[in-house]
Amino acid sequence: MPGVNPFYYRAAFLMGAARLSQAPPDEGFEVAFAGRSNVCKSRALNTLCGQRALARTSKTPGRTQTINFFQLDAERRLVDLPGYGYAKVATAIKERWQDALADYLRRRRCLRGLVLLMDIRHPLTELDRHMLDWNAHQGLPTHVLLTKADKLSRGSAQSRLLEVERALGERGAQASVQLFSSLKVQGVEPLHALLDQWLGLGVVVGEG
Repeated sequence: MPGVNPFYYRAAFLMGAARLSQAPPDEGFEVAFAGRSNVCKSRALNTLCGQRALARTSKTPGRTQTINFFQLDAERRLVDLPGYGYAKVATAIKERWQDALADYLRRRRCLRGLVLLMDIRHPLTELDRHMLDWNAHQGLPTHVLLTKADKLSRGSAQSRLLEVERALGERGAQASVQLFSSLKVQGVEPLHALLDQWLGLGVVVGEG
């Protein structure tokens, strides 16, 4: 049974980049988080790292306007990508975000996997499916996080999880999936376990 890894509690904001050329050196290990602008992505990152204000949260979706890097140690980072598909911003700005996101996913060599967040009540939107197809084409490991699991009963949440797993299988997507709730602090342990693998954390789990 996986447990909580306190290694993630040391996460600290490193920098924000409006374009890939402003990002930290392309070395080490990175795991990125992506999803529609209303899936509580920043709140999920805060829950994952046991901090209240690591990633900036807002009641207004789409406030993440840069690629935000969070340092775990000298070699490992978590990356908060701009949300897609919902933000009420000018078309030119939205297109700039999308270009930066695509450029990052296509060219970032140290990227080890992507966590794709979906609202459990509205999973697998057209944009989510495009992201899954993009990742499959790039050969990028993907883990689907069904957020706001507390909004459904336990039985309904499990049924939705099975529905998404089945849909991913039928689509041929090589993606794992789990339930997650920031409000209930649900799903942190299995997410830590997966990130441990992607970030090569076997040696450093017990440090600090």
